[in-house]
Amino acid sequence: MAKSLGGLIRLHEWNVDQKRRKLGELLNLLADLEDQAIGLEEEVKSEQRVASASPAVAGLLYGNYAMGVIERRRRIAESIAKTEETVAAAREDMSDAFMILKKFQTAQENRDRLEAEELNRKEQAVLDEIGARRHFHR
Repeated sequence: MAKSLGGLIRLHEWNVDQKRRKLGELLNLLADLEDQAIGLEEEVKSEQRVASASPAVAGLLYGNYAMGVIERRRRIAESIAKTEETVAAAREDMSDAFMILKKFQTAQENRDRLEAEELNRKEQAVLDEIGARRHFHR
């Protein structure tokens, strides 16, 4: 009886681990996207310094650069928003899997406790019988 829950528990532990790994990968992706956004802002500041140093050249080139930066910001922001949604769903999925695992673990703990109580009850009955026989023989 207890062995069947042991297999289910291992299966659900594996499932929780897989979901935890997926969540970790998504969080790493989100961190990378946020780093890209920060890097882009630093690049813009650097380009603005260069543009202010030579306004004649910057007048011709900086406009195209700025348009490209606006598009890159938009794409990064969209990717961050989508990844945050995916992270939220993955967290919920992992939480659900963890709750299922805990239900099986709790059921196993209850079974183990009941088996231990039954064993103790049987042992006590045997000891009571031995005590009664000793008392009877005296």
